[in-house]
Amino acid sequence: MAKITRIFGANFVKVKRQREPRHRLFCLHCKTFNPFRVCQSLISKTKKTLTGDAARSLLKSRGISRETLPARGAKTLAKFLCLVLYFLIALLCILTSPLLAKVPSPISSSSQLPVNSLTSLAVTADPASLLQQGKVLYSNGNYTKAVEVLQQAVQAYRQQGESLTLAATLSNLSLAHQQLGAWSQAQEAITESLNLLKGQNENQNLQIFAQSLDIQGRLQLAMGQPEAALKTWRQTEEIYKQTNNKSGVVRSLINQAQAWQAQGFYPRAVKTLDQVKQTLESQPDSIEKTVSLRSLGDALLVVRDLKKSRQALEQSLTIARNLQSSADIGASLFSLGNNARKQQEKQQAIAYYQQTVEASPSPLTKIQAQLNHLGLLIEDQEWAKAQTLLPLIESQLDQLPLSRASIYAHVNFSQSLAKVKSGILHASSSSYYLASSKKDSAVLLARAIQQSHNLGDKRAEAYALKSLGGLYEETKQWTEAQKLTQEGLALAQSSNAPEITYSLEWQLGRLLREKKDINGAIAAYDAAVNTLQSLRRDLVANKDVVNQDVQFNFRDSVEPVYRQSVELLLQSQQGKPDEKTLEKARERIEALQLAELDDFFQEACLQGQRVALDQVVDQNNSQAAILYPIILRDELHVIVKIPKQRLQSYSTKILQADVEKLLLELRRNLVNPTATRLVQTQSQEVYNWLLKPIESQLQKSGVDTLVFVLDGPLRNLPMAALYDGKEYLIEKYAVALSVGLQLLNPKPLVQQQLVALTAGLTQPPPKFSKYGPLLGIKSEFDGITKAGVSTTRLLDGDFKKKNLENEIGAASFNIVHLATHGQFSSRLEETFILDYDGRINVKDFDTLFRSQGKTIVELLVLSACQTATGDSRAALGLAGAAVRAGARSTIASLWQIDDESTAMFVSAFYQELKSGKITKAEAVHRAQLKLLKHPNYHAPSFWSAYVLIGNWL
Repeated sequence: MAKITRIFGANFVKVKRQREPRHRLFCLHCKTFNPFRVCQSLISKTKKTLTGDAARSLLKSRGISRETLPARGAKTLAKFLCLVLYFLIALLCILTSPLLAKVPSPISSSSQLPVNSLTSLAVTADPASLLQQGKVLYSNGNYTKAVEVLQQAVQAYRQQGESLTLAATLSNLSLAHQQLGAWSQAQEAITESLNLLKGQNENQNLQIFAQSLDIQGRLQLAMGQPEAALKTWRQTEEIYKQTNNKSGVVRSLINQAQAWQAQGFYPRAVKTLDQVKQTLESQPDSIEKTVSLRSLGDALLVVRDLKKSRQALEQSLTIARNLQSSADIGASLFSLGNNARKQQEKQQAIAYYQQTVEASPSPLTKIQAQLNHLGLLIEDQEWAKAQTLLPLIESQLDQLPLSRASIYAHVNFSQSLAKVKSGILHASSSSYYLASSKKDSAVLLARAIQQSHNLGDKRAEAYALKSLGGLYEETKQWTEAQKLTQEGLALAQSSNAPEITYSLEWQLGRLLREKKDINGAIAAYDAAVNTLQSLRRDLVANKDVVNQDVQFNFRDSVEPVYRQSVELLLQSQQGKPDEKTLEKARERIEALQLAELDDFFQEACLQGQRVALDQVVDQNNSQAAILYPIILRDELHVIVKIPKQRLQSYSTKILQADVEKLLLELRRNLVNPTATRLVQTQSQEVYNWLLKPIESQLQKSGVDTLVFVLDGPLRNLPMAALYDGKEYLIEKYAVALSVGLQLLNPKPLVQQQLVALTAGLTQPPPKFSKYGPLLGIKSEFDGITKAGVSTTRLLDGDFKKKNLENEIGAASFNIVHLATHGQFSSRLEETFILDYDGRINVKDFDTLFRSQGKTIVELLVLSACQTATGDSRAALGLAGAAVRAGARSTIASLWQIDDESTAMFVSAFYQELKSGKITKAEAVHRAQLKLLKHPNYHAPSFWSAYVLIGNWL
């Protein structure tokens, strides 16, 4: 979904969409507006009950026609034409503030007119005064009134034939329409503006033309046309360069970065933003500079470069304070709060949000900061503190003028309100209190629906309908929930809002499942998954559905869609799914895993030519079987592919929580050499789930290699350590892992000259003293050389990222062996390896290992890495490292092993591999068996830590 850029304002709503009433993370990007009251009959009906009648009344009561704003006459423009033109340019400059930022416009006392007096004043005002009134109204967030006044100015300039001033006014009118979600009116206005400006060559006229183009680009991005927006902003960049407008160039580049992000090209976006930062460093302090730095900081936050994001935001705050701009001080404090929240620094985030409330003059900004503060209190279940914050927010909500941002604030607050009162309920056991909270939330949502309808904002209305439908779902009123959901879905589909669409399709699937309409539920889940697939690259952008900053919480908002869909599929045929259903289920799980990697890296992964595993098994290697364990809510399902056979499956009835508990305990015990008996007992239970039902068929088919496509916490376990009561799995089979159902152009590493680049650290870098020395590295590298592998060595001070990159680029290595500390984590910023200078983050692996143009890295070995302690999803980082490096195969350790056993494993592996007669999986298999048979290393903690990922051939 495209990211929408707004011009005047700074405070956009950032909503975290998920099924349960969670807490929306708001991001500063709109201004506040004039208070509008929701239909009192609607509220009173909703207060009374959550019955079907109430729902029907709610839907009927929303049939309110939108007012057609009259265009009034204006006095002729006879004087001060040059002054007005310069005013228009200044106004447009204000309008063209970068994405995720605001350029506050200082308004003189004479321009601060009371809102209730503007209508009468507008009747007699000249066009220039009308424009100034429109500016005041817009700055105050009263977009509806701003539209009315700007329409009058348009009529006046049209009558007078003032084409240049008319074009500028139309651009501003388009902007105001955009704030109201009136896309067709916004398009009509900006199109007419640009038509009037075509062919203008004077410098001043070009400036207005560029600024109008900027508004068009924002509209294109808002309507899901990022490619068109990018083209438009490149055009504005050229015009600003031609007119020597450096600030305009900066704005254009920031907007281009947002367009790149909207298309999933995050590295390109970051490159553009770095260019912006270098440009800004040479500029003096100004409102434009603080806005641009804040834009940069917010954009870097989206791509998870948290350190640079904070630096840019702190610099923005410093400049805002130097300039004594309270609006920018509040905006920068708010963004810093979001950065701290992203880094799990909750107390720091709360402090920033509280400072925002004190500093910002914007009522909406204050509410957004309070809502984020409330969200953090709810996460920590601090119900007493949360309860004191509720009335403060509620009293201010009633004062917000009508806008999309205020609608989202209502929806956010309704969900937070339900969550707080539900939490208090569990402590007080008061069913009355719970019912009261549902009614209160319904009132807020009814108001949001009414307001969005009044605005004609279909996206906001769809989202509010989805939330109210979800409330009915919680109260088990399935029919009324379905009606609301279907209406919201129709609106979302008609307004190009796929990120709202998928959540409504998911909600509909849940409702139909509850109503026992299994076929209908499957169709709804299929639609949701298809919508998510179409958003695969955009899925990770942390963008709002409507106001562009909705942050997907992957575990709550995406993963359940796939898992519930697979569960429905597998249970739809009385526990005996046919092959077509099994194929669909495993493809869906793979789609989930790919989406999870996309979320991890914040960009689309696994692009390029790939070959299906089934094809590899049936054609290239008839002795490998593939197993796909799938962890569902109340069962563990396994799909199996045996060479030349149809897919088959079996399942074990067991709660997901029980599976995860045992896997966590087993993983903890595996690293303890003295816990072998306990490991055998626990791993035998896992063996019984995954393999016992199929073991006889595996033996009859002559399979010698098992390839696992693991799910969830199973990825933290080495399958080689599974125990059948007599033997470990590694004693019977070679074992490999695959990230998905396909391999990157698989081929065996046989009949090739093995050429390896080896690099390692015997001592950790100075700032990483928690990692111990690796004194056995030289012995490890000597073992590789003795195996007959041609090696180039980078040791200690020579092992630097730049040297590694240069070596890989200069020669054709088919093996890269890194003996250094590293960590795999579910957090991208905590997944890294160490070189002499410090960290090499996994996100840099693509440029590091793919820089050579001659030969792809066939095998990457990470021999001293480990998964992050206490991170149940840490193996995601391992999968990410394997994918990012682009190697056909990766061997890595799940935990750190002592130097001697590591050297023995590595030496044995390369000796077997050098023979050129066996697969990589078999070479790992034999090396592990050698350790298992050694009296000092027979415990699984020594030999099972090594896993082979990717091409096992």
